[in-house]
Amino acid sequence: MSVTTQQLSQWKQQSRRITVLTAYEYAIAQLIDQAGIDIVLVGDSLAMVGLGYDTTLPLTLDEIIHHAKAVRRGVKQALLVVDLPFLTYQESPQQAIHSAGRILKETGAQGVKLEGGYPAMAETVSQLVQVGIPVMGHVGLTPQSVHQFGGYRKQGKTSDQAARIIAEAIALEQAGAFSIVLEHIPSDLAQNITQKLGIPTIGIGAGGGCDGQVLVTSDILGLSARQPPFAKTYTNLQQTITQAVQEFCTEVREGKFPPGN
Repeated sequence: MSVTTQQLSQWKQQSRRITVLTAYEYAIAQLIDQAGIDIVLVGDSLAMVGLGYDTTLPLTLDEIIHHAKAVRRGVKQALLVVDLPFLTYQESPQQAIHSAGRILKETGAQGVKLEGGYPAMAETVSQLVQVGIPVMGHVGLTPQSVHQFGGYRKQGKTSDQAARIIAEAIALEQAGAFSIVLEHIPSDLAQNITQKLGIPTIGIGAGGGCDGQVLVTSDILGLSARQPPFAKTYTNLQQTITQAVQEFCTEVREGKFPPGN
């Protein structure tokens, strides 16, 4: 049985923590799915991790659909969620429905994620849900607003910021979102939001009081050039891959590979 949005709500009630990792292509998607991850997110971090951009902003809808189709082929058990890239949903609910509809129709994903919980965005979420598109919200540090924030800075540190983030999270739940990502906010604020909501919260740099945790897979594998302060590296594949490539080059140049020369 594959993971469903309904299961996530049940897991929150059961205090069963939810695990989320990103994937952008078939091989990694297949591996993390088989390893037992609950949600696979084709994040717009694809722009930086997979395509080499400095921010998530240049990513297009066609690009994320292309990668999500490959990820879908590798995911059999996890819930598959795909980010809506910058300026593919902010203009109007109709634009959001068109973009999200393309993602579900063309990739086989089971939900989309979008950033922000201000009134207009909550209304967009409501209209997406009304036409049958499951939505994961995202508040706190929203990377598509990096220039507005002046960098990837922790949000919600003042009482006004905290109140706004709480209000956005509540608005997203009322609009019908099935879960909400809380990114780079104080742990006490994240825990407060988690206790107020009936839907699961997924933290990233938001402490251990959330219902689940998400990280970029490249970060946990030690493949990222710049590691976020809240990420943990579980292995160092940069070193492993570099060593393997160096050994291959040496063996070819010395005539040791292929064997039997």
